[in-house]
Amino acid sequence: MKRKIYNKLLEWKNTSNGDTALLIDGARRVGKSYIAENFARENYKTYILIDFNKANNDVCDLFVNYLDDLDTLFMYLSSFYNKKLYKRESLIIFYEVQMFPKARAAIKYLVADGRYDYIETGSLMAIRKNVKDITIPSEERHIRMYPMDFEEFLWAMDNEMLMPVIRDCFEKRKPMGQMLHRRAMDYFRQYMIVGGMPQAVSKYIKTRDFEAVDTTKRDILTLYREDIMKHSDGNELEIEAIFDEIPAQLSKHEKKFRLSDINPSARMREYKQRFYWLDDAMIVNTCYNSADPNVGLKMNMERKTLKCYMADTGLLISHAFDENGIVSKEIYKKLLFDKLSVNSGMIMENIVAQMLVSSGHKLYFFSKSSRENAEDRMEIDFLIAKSKIRSKHDISPIEVKSGDRYTLSSIEKFMKKYKEQANTPYVLHTKDFKEDNGIVYLPIYMTMLL
Repeated sequence: MKRKIYNKLLEWKNTSNGDTALLIDGARRVGKSYIAENFARENYKTYILIDFNKANNDVCDLFVNYLDDLDTLFMYLSSFYNKKLYKRESLIIFYEVQMFPKARAAIKYLVADGRYDYIETGSLMAIRKNVKDITIPSEERHIRMYPMDFEEFLWAMDNEMLMPVIRDCFEKRKPMGQMLHRRAMDYFRQYMIVGGMPQAVSKYIKTRDFEAVDTTKRDILTLYREDIMKHSDGNELEIEAIFDEIPAQLSKHEKKFRLSDINPSARMREYKQRFYWLDDAMIVNTCYNSADPNVGLKMNMERKTLKCYMADTGLLISHAFDENGIVSKEIYKKLLFDKLSVNSGMIMENIVAQMLVSSGHKLYFFSKSSRENAEDRMEIDFLIAKSKIRSKHDISPIEVKSGDRYTLSSIEKFMKKYKEQANTPYVLHTKDFKEDNGIVYLPIYMTMLL
């Protein structure tokens, strides 16, 4: 499958010239090994893939015993994998390098040697037990890999013509038109249901069977649970409780995570590391309240007030509708034809969070309550900053609307109260593009272009 990260790999190869290794960090089953091996096959004379999930002790010991004798190390690797290595024309891939951290530590010496290029792939890369007792090499260049975005989904569906039209309409601030908008929404609802995990997308392309796709997504969710139980250092019950509670929390009107629903005596200061674990594992996208929507959203971030989205919306749907172990055809039909009367807001907001993150945004929202002044009470789903920050008009408020009938009181109050800081306000909805009274209404599939 065609992935945009491939171009980043090419850029690294062409600019690094062996001075850095590339570390691809991402959730389980997001496509890291596929893209690394495909890149190696197309851009190097030879490559070796070392899978630390199943590498035997003899291979692992090479990175302990022969770091001061790299000629011997490379000779053994070449012999073991039956691949000849060529100076500056071969790539060595460390697959799931977090399973053997000493190989990751060895990158410092391998890069300094300069003979070959190195790509590391891994999940749970930032989890404490996977970096314990090693010095993380400064010679690593990190990139994050996310689930497939809407454009990549369209490519997988053999449609390379729709996104250029969407991008053109976005840039020219004009409607798509009834026919093209309806077509884009049809594709987008399929993307929202299937999600962006490559295995799920591949299954959908082959079968067009949502139940078969659902089985694939549940296998991935099972892997996530196994990772929680295996790697969370005694916090597995609390982390799993947060993971299980995500759909219920997102189905609420405000969607802020309330720990009291897990444990009446729970406090965020005790649980914040559990949220960090899920975020580091790239299982969730955490969105924090920014108390003052000014230039530095991060500087005004309230870590005690957060929303917790699933990193992939297709997985969220399988996670949320699991009463019978599989999402029924009826639920998928309602999602596809926009007839689901409940939980549609949860799904729409989650897909917006997913698209903002894959486009490079950190997630912030704005929530303010006041008993004295109704004008101060407002809930803004997301805040994004301009790429080039100035002293004024940098922050855009975003409201996500899943239905046809809605009010805009919060966004109107926000624009009035924070007019010096505010940039273009956006409403993301299921209708076509329009502008009205200073607000830009974007079809939800244009979110990735913000």
